[in-house]
Amino acid sequence: MGFMWQLSNYMALFPPPPPQLQLAAVADHQGEVPFISNKPYVVCCRRRHVVIMRRAAQGSRVAAGRPGRRSSSAAAIPQFLKMACGLINLCVYETNKRVKIKSVRLGALKWTLNGAVLLFICFMMLWNKEYQDYDFVSSSVTTKVKGVAQASIPGVGDAVWDVVDHSGLAQGKNSFFVATNVFVTKNQKQGKCPEVAPGGLCQTDKDCRKGFSDQHSHGIQTGSCVKSDVLRKTCEVSAWCPVENRKSPPRPALLASAENFTVLVKNNIRFPSFSYIRRNILPEMTDKDLKGCLYNRYTNPLCPIFRLGDIVHEAKEKFSDMAVEGGVIGIQIDWNCDLNRFFHSCVPKYSFRRLDEKESNRTLYPGLNFRFARYSTINGVEHRTLFKVYGIRFDVMVFGKAGKFSIIQLIIYIGSTLSYYALTTVFIDWLIGTNCYSRKANHSCSEKQCESVHEQKNLLCVSFVDEDQLRVVKMSRNKRLQETKSLSQHRRKGNLVDTRALLGVLQSEQNINALIQNGQCNEFKAARALSTEHSGLVTDTPLLEISSSRCPDWCQCGCCHSSTSFHEQLCCRKSKGRCITTSSLFPALVLSRSILEITLLYVAPLADQHKDDQLRQQAYAQYIKWRFGDCTPMDAVPVIPSCCVWRIREQYPSPDGKYSGLIFC
Repeated sequence: MGFMWQLSNYMALFPPPPPQLQLAAVADHQGEVPFISNKPYVVCCRRRHVVIMRRAAQGSRVAAGRPGRRSSSAAAIPQFLKMACGLINLCVYETNKRVKIKSVRLGALKWTLNGAVLLFICFMMLWNKEYQDYDFVSSSVTTKVKGVAQASIPGVGDAVWDVVDHSGLAQGKNSFFVATNVFVTKNQKQGKCPEVAPGGLCQTDKDCRKGFSDQHSHGIQTGSCVKSDVLRKTCEVSAWCPVENRKSPPRPALLASAENFTVLVKNNIRFPSFSYIRRNILPEMTDKDLKGCLYNRYTNPLCPIFRLGDIVHEAKEKFSDMAVEGGVIGIQIDWNCDLNRFFHSCVPKYSFRRLDEKESNRTLYPGLNFRFARYSTINGVEHRTLFKVYGIRFDVMVFGKAGKFSIIQLIIYIGSTLSYYALTTVFIDWLIGTNCYSRKANHSCSEKQCESVHEQKNLLCVSFVDEDQLRVVKMSRNKRLQETKSLSQHRRKGNLVDTRALLGVLQSEQNINALIQNGQCNEFKAARALSTEHSGLVTDTPLLEISSSRCPDWCQCGCCHSSTSFHEQLCCRKSKGRCITTSSLFPALVLSRSILEITLLYVAPLADQHKDDQLRQQAYAQYIKWRFGDCTPMDAVPVIPSCCVWRIREQYPSPDGKYSGLIFC
């Protein structure tokens, strides 16, 4: 029982690599690369070398060499396998880390906020009808004005103005005009007459230029200066004489009775996406209804016949004031239709507003006016009567859209509003982060939720036996790793299980030896005999130090081998002293064949026999776990010293003298 307990702790201390993943590293002139990464499924690329990741069967070997000296196994790898390294990175799914806090208060708050968000989403969906697909209106408008008025016009006398006189003068698209005021200049004929002051004032003929005219002139100057009235002279012009001489319109308006005129507005609309056609004259209206109806906001809001005075009044204007200089009124028809079967509704809504600036002191040329003439011939001479007409133009503007239920729009709305639930998370995280909930919960949640990740900058991790801390250094291409200055120093991260397992490791070897001597564990006995016969070495064979002539100058323990690669020039010590390979713990933890066999059998219980290549690679892994702990600081890559690498190779040599590095997760 004691042995099994020690064995289980030892397995926890040195977990083996997964059997289905074998990765080959680069073989250079010194042999394998002493790097072991704690990153899952890592593929490393070094200068002048290529590292290939490959899935292989148990016990298979994969090797790769430098360009120009490729091994036969590397040359046999198909080209598409090299491309697989980049394609594997595409088949990755990432998800966020979540922390569950068991708290009644936070749980109740979360569901309360989520319920409020759900109610808001449903309310806005129903209020704005976000579940519908919409189409905008296409329309045409025609109008018909009716009314007769009698007016007393200076110089003309009493006259009756009908629809032709009032609104037949200026018809536009989607609009109609009604005359409300007029100024008449009678009996004009072609001739010469004085220009109207003050534009043509003069003293002598030199002040007038023959053939001159501008935008304010009523004709073309003849070059003569003539009397306009008793006090003033003006330039003579060739024009329709006498010229118009009044500047301001009559007050009150001469045609103010147009207030009682009526207009029929016919509006045809269509929604192309839904193939829906409609008129503002509703199907249920009869000819009798139309002849007797008149629009009223409250009593008859759907009638298409409007009294002009009511239109101006709805626009918050006074017809008698607006009739003097004229203006522009907008008739707005709004179609807001719901075309769903159970909620069908599509009726027009009318509104009115003034479109032009009504204040004369705020704008130049206020109101609306134009001129027209009526011609006649008297005694063979053509005469005309000039009318300057002021009036109100009514512009009919149609707006609208129709909606109909669409499952696609409903899904889009639901998908777009799901992000509102993040407000609950943001608020609760803020509540915890500001210590408003609990200072202890804030500290605990921050540790569980946030992890510090450092930017990868080719960082290496070094462990010296004469120092208590791990060093993190940056890989250098022109400086030895032994002499590279550390970026930071960190304590090794271990746990209680590691300590208890270390205490039982030495005893485990003795227990295995006792079992072998008693005739038990025949597999271990045969494997140990085979290893001794093959290598000529035993587990506790002492390592002979290299002579001083062969020992490199950067070595501090006297057991390292020379290397031309700067990142492999690393000793187990920072200062002169005893090598770590001479420690009694090194052969028990790293070199013991029985322990390595047990570790490999833990992964593949039915394996018959393990080769030295597998034992050597497992020895690397155990050294990393022993000296660097569960993980390295700043995710740096741990580096095995040269003396340890070569001690392991001497214990478990390669038959052909060639080595391949090991990289595993």
